[in-house]
Amino acid sequence: MTDTSRGLPERPMSPHLQVWRWHITMACSILHRACIMGLYVGVVLLAGWALSLALGPDAYTAYVGLLGSVIGKLVMIGLTFALFFNIAYTIRQSFWDAGVGFALKTADLTGAAAIAFAVVATIVTWVIANAAGAF
Repeated sequence: MTDTSRGLPERPMSPHLQVWRWHITMACSILHRACIMGLYVGVVLLAGWALSLALGPDAYTAYVGLLGSVIGKLVMIGLTFALFFNIAYTIRQSFWDAGVGFALKTADLTGAAAIAFAVVATIVTWVIANAAGAF
């Protein structure tokens, strides 16, 4: 007779946790997913901005003041990075969809380039915003 009183059997953890080493392609994939979640937050912030605009000048001033705080600026910088990284990653993925760029060195190089582009574009965007008086 089978003994079922012991509960569920011990199950092994997923092998990727023990086997795989971190590499740039894996980091880009995880960063892309995190940036997508960040962009969802950005859409909510954009909807809040539109709502504050519809509610009148006092609500708009309060909302812009919130976004202009230190934490608000950090969130906006993070959203800028997420947007630029998503653009670069999508271009990289489009080449992969066409069957180009799967060689290990090419994949590593394009992953590093996507991150570098996002960092540089974010910095340039916020330097320009600062020069225009928005920061």
